[in-house]
Amino acid sequence: MNALRNTIWAVAMVALFSGCASKVKLDDKPPVESRTGVGVGPGGAGAAGAGTSNVASVDLGKGATGTGTAPRVVYFDFDSYLVRDEFRPLIDTHAKTLAADRKKKMMIEGHTDERGGREYNLALGQKRSEAVLKSLVLMGAADAQLEAVSYGKERPAAQGTDEATWAKNRRAELNYK
Repeated sequence: MNALRNTIWAVAMVALFSGCASKVKLDDKPPVESRTGVGVGPGGAGAAGAGTSNVASVDLGKGATGTGTAPRVVYFDFDSYLVRDEFRPLIDTHAKTLAADRKKKMMIEGHTDERGGREYNLALGQKRSEAVLKSLVLMGAADAQLEAVSYGKERPAAQGTDEATWAKNRRAELNYK
């Protein structure tokens, strides 16, 4: 009888807390956008098992050390946390750098433009940083090397109220610690 009472109590608590939860679910796995029709699967290949990859190979001996000249910003479309195909080489470069030196650590900072409320933008910034984090893990970085944080709209890269400015602020920055 106690087991039944405990089960009912647990179900009631889950129902109560799920009713209070935000509509933005941060536990969902962020999708990775593919405009070529080939998605990224667990093995890094297309969903149909395509044998070729659109990701350029990177020679780690030529300056892609994580502190060198490799770009460190991934930009996003409005109200989106999909990692666009154009940023796969950038993410691959950093994933290989992290895989080559497991002592390196990285913080991925999610940012949004000024539109929307504070709570919504913090959640969207978190989803953006987690999308980049999961892409790095899929490409070889260790989850323990990475930390995802959100600053929402609190730290804009550019000031202004036009689309060009907003586009610069919708980003995830990759910073080595």
